[in-house]
Amino acid sequence: MSYYKHHVFFCTNQREEGSACCQDFDAQAMRDYAKAKSKQMDIAGVGGVRINSAGCLDRCGEGPVLVVYPDAVWYSYVDEEDIDEIMEKHLKTGEIVERLKI
Repeated sequence: MSYYKHHVFFCTNQREEGSACCQDFDAQAMRDYAKAKSKQMDIAGVGGVRINSAGCLDRCGEGPVLVVYPDAVWYSYVDEEDIDEIMEKHLKTGEIVERLKI
């Protein structure tokens, strides 16, 4: 068994030259929200979910983005409600959120 059931990486990259990046959409705050939410939902930790920041995931045109491993499912999101849906459906029950998948 894997150490974590799901490992979630949020791109929190900020590009210095001014081109589009996930941090333009306050990605770090959304990652922080997801981390707190995973603890609130009691799915965080060993055998559960790990929420991490990542550098550039190279999908800036589709951002902001996160990826869920080991499922290799990529999502874009707009707000906390989208994060809630990903967490409730994908991370808790294993159901992919098709409307947010990229």
